[in-house]
Amino acid sequence: MKRIAMIGVLFAGGVACSAQTGVMGNWATPDGSVVKVASCGPDVCLTVVKVRASAPATTDVQNPDTALRARPLCGLRIGSGFKQEGAEAASGGRLYDPKSGKTYSGKFEVKGNTLHLRGYIGVSLFGRSETWTRAGEVEACR
Repeated sequence: MKRIAMIGVLFAGGVACSAQTGVMGNWATPDGSVVKVASCGPDVCLTVVKVRASAPATTDVQNPDTALRARPLCGLRIGSGFKQEGAEAASGGRLYDPKSGKTYSGKFEVKGNTLHLRGYIGVSLFGRSETWTRAGEVEACR
């Protein structure tokens, strides 16, 4: 009986781990915000689902379009148009950086529980990288 219970625990743990693989899911940024990577039709998109409590602004104050500066960061789509390349990577999309108000070409890939994001203009060589860590479920900001 103990053996059956142990096999059940191991199987359940394997199922839970497999649900946390690939690019899809919630990712914590270095500043403490959380971004959800999800399917958006045939593409993959990135949406802010939690803004860190000590964020200097809760609206898109750096947006070059003054009409958009009052929109909340919570729920803001910061990545769109990505094409998934297998379960572990996506590329060909656009990334919006609300800290600078700039938009970049982008790509990202998962290695273990980290997501390596690269934003660039023109060629990937000329860009900036950021590493996010997998986050569990979070209470979505309002």
